[in-house]
Order: sequence, then structure tokens, then C-alpha cells
Amino acid sequence: MRRLLLLGFVISAPCYAVPVIPNFTQGSSTSRTETTTNITETIRTTEYNSGFLYSVTGSGIQHDGSSITPAATSVSETINGTTHTWQGLNLDQRPNWTQSNPGDAFQFTEVYQGPSLESVTDITRTIQSTSVTDTTTIFSQ
Repeated sequence: MRRLLLLGFVISAPCYAVPVIPNFTQGSSTSRTETTTNITETIRTTEYNSGFLYSVTGSGIQHDGSSITPAATSVSETINGTTHTWQGLNLDQRPNWTQSNPGDAFQFTEVYQGPSLESVTDITRTIQSTSVTDTTTIFSQ
């Protein structure tokens, strides 16, 4: 009977919860954020010669009496899928030049530079930037 009474006392005893209260005076929290950004950019510069140059120099030559200024005509060119149209020289209508005195010394230079694409410059560069943010929070009670 003694055993039964001891067992009854253990079963019928009430249980009480005790609240837990933090007991600190200060603390801190630290966080770090790193962000890396990659930017790739392409720069294309296209330079055109939109007119033409016609020049004649020399000595001991003469032209056929027609105008020294040649007739202009439209010149079209397709570059990278884009068609460009400029005014150029009609080479079939340029003046005819002959030697003034056949057999004598002479000098003759005729230059034609037509409208066209002069140059294309492509620059590709990558810019990488990194941003670092450190945050520290200090708290106390």
C-alpha cells in the first residue's frame, strides 16, 4: 500500500511553467552585402565621305572644250544592309584631255575620289563594378 500511495502523490502533483526572460544588456548584429555588376557595351562609329573630289593638274595638256566641271550622278552603296545614296561623278561625262603638242614633254594627273564609306570603328568593352555594403546594428536594453 505504501507503493500505491507514493505513486498517487507523483501523479497528482501540479506542474507550473516559469517564464524565461532574456537577461542581456547589449548586443550587435553584422551583415554584409556584395553586388557585382557587369556591363558590356558596343560602340560603332561609321564615317562616310558623302561628296566627291575631282582634280586635274598638268602641263602641256588641253581639254576638248567641254566644261571642266563634270556632271554629277547618284551613287548608291549598300553597307551592312543599309543603302546610302550620294552625289558622285559620272565618269562617262568627264572632260577629255589631250596633249597640246604631240611629241613635246607633258605632265598629267587626274584624281577622282568618290563618295563612300571611309571607316568603321567597333569598340567593345566590359565594365565591372562591385559594391560592398557592411551593416552593423548595435542594440541595448
